[in-house]
Amino acid sequence: MNEPASASRDSASPDRSADAAHRLPSDGPARRAVVVGGGLAGLLAAAALHEYADVTVVERDALPDGPEPRKGLPQARHAHLLWSGGVRAMEDLLPGVTDAWLAAGARRIPLPTGLVSLSAQGWLRRFPEMQFMIACSRDLLDSVLRAQLAKKERVTVLQRTELLGLEGGASRVTGVRVRTSEGEELVLDADLVVDTSGRGSRASTWLDALGVPEAPMDEVDSGLAYASRIFRAPADTEDFPVVNVQPDAAQPVPGQSATIVPIEGGRWLVTLSGTRDGQPTDATEEFETFARGVRHPVVGELIAHAEPLTDVALSRSTVNRRRFFEKVKDWPEGFVALGDAVATYNPVYGHGMSVAAQGAVALRGLVAEHGLRAPGLARRAQRAVSRPVAVAWDLATGTDIRYPGAIGKQPGGAQNLLGRYVNRLMLTATGRPLVTQALLAVMTLSGPLPALFKPEVAFAVLRGPRRPPLSEPPFTDQERALVRTEESPARG
Repeated sequence: MNEPASASRDSASPDRSADAAHRLPSDGPARRAVVVGGGLAGLLAAAALHEYADVTVVERDALPDGPEPRKGLPQARHAHLLWSGGVRAMEDLLPGVTDAWLAAGARRIPLPTGLVSLSAQGWLRRFPEMQFMIACSRDLLDSVLRAQLAKKERVTVLQRTELLGLEGGASRVTGVRVRTSEGEELVLDADLVVDTSGRGSRASTWLDALGVPEAPMDEVDSGLAYASRIFRAPADTEDFPVVNVQPDAAQPVPGQSATIVPIEGGRWLVTLSGTRDGQPTDATEEFETFARGVRHPVVGELIAHAEPLTDVALSRSTVNRRRFFEKVKDWPEGFVALGDAVATYNPVYGHGMSVAAQGAVALRGLVAEHGLRAPGLARRAQRAVSRPVAVAWDLATGTDIRYPGAIGKQPGGAQNLLGRYVNRLMLTATGRPLVTQALLAVMTLSGPLPALFKPEVAFAVLRGPRRPPLSEPPFTDQERALVRTEESPARG
């Protein structure tokens, strides 16, 4: 991966005969791809394409050299859950990245073994490993991905470069028009443009300017806000589990949650969330109080014994928003949207990164099969990207729409029936490993949603949990001794 932007422009020998901008040509046998956005989804898209094209990543920010905050990613201050379905996809795109994360300080946490979680229907038992997650800060996660991609010679990053618009017409996108930090305008020709510019993507505006019909859009807004703070973990808690208290959407009260994710450097990243009329604030003196006030006070009790290292970071950009690009009849050749540019979800569910990774894998598979310039490639790719999006969308919005004051299309009779089945399934998962395994496969995006309805799973759900519900968090004796949690029965 080559940097900086100025060196990339000089080595490209731009043609200065273009009227309003210098043009970097794409004639001859070389294939060119442009990825808009240098965040996680952009890195994965570049990894997916680098074997088939010279890839230019256009990024408006200056990217840090290591695990440091990035201006365009304020949500990095909050807990990010990288589920096993996403890890496998990223490992497929960048072999060795999992070991690199672990070497940099991340943890591989087995699920549900390394999880103390109060679901809507009760405490999950810590059965032997069925799935897993990678636990670390988002800054570390992204920095390792950047370092892995830097080894790819056919990838160039243009930092501090602003995208001005798409080139081409309604039937084909042929490149992008950008402005560098020095104010110079360039047109980058491309056989494929991939938009990974995130929640603030202007893809609809760019496509409209070319005459492409507008894509349908759906939104579900629970009014959720989330607040995070980093603490120094108590001594000897290197193997401490993820601790999570979830809301119960069946109750007519705002949905509130509290989560502890152990991250690198002997720290705990604690994230609280609440839907409309029940949101946390950025007041440090209210943080522990909120954590104690959710359905069980365990997170508040744990952080009472931990040293705070940061102030409270608060975010409110949590609307579930999906653009159905795959439904546009005359989708242009040469353009694909990926990651948050297609759909954003309530971050509490932790699906955004994994969906982006699976979308990038799908894109790579189609390029490998058909070629970068194949007719209909972009439309096929947009449809393939929509499949993991749909699973995460259904999981997030099916719950969020049930909270008081949620804005969006209310569920119909079939969806309500499905909701009752899922509630029964989650109850059964607290006491039957077979159902826990099916649930975790779907929640970690490691298996398809229909897996929840296989005959053996449905029969187990009908029978209900085999074991009685747990009355308190399933800590081991050693874990309980380390953190000195106060004994307190579950509430709500």
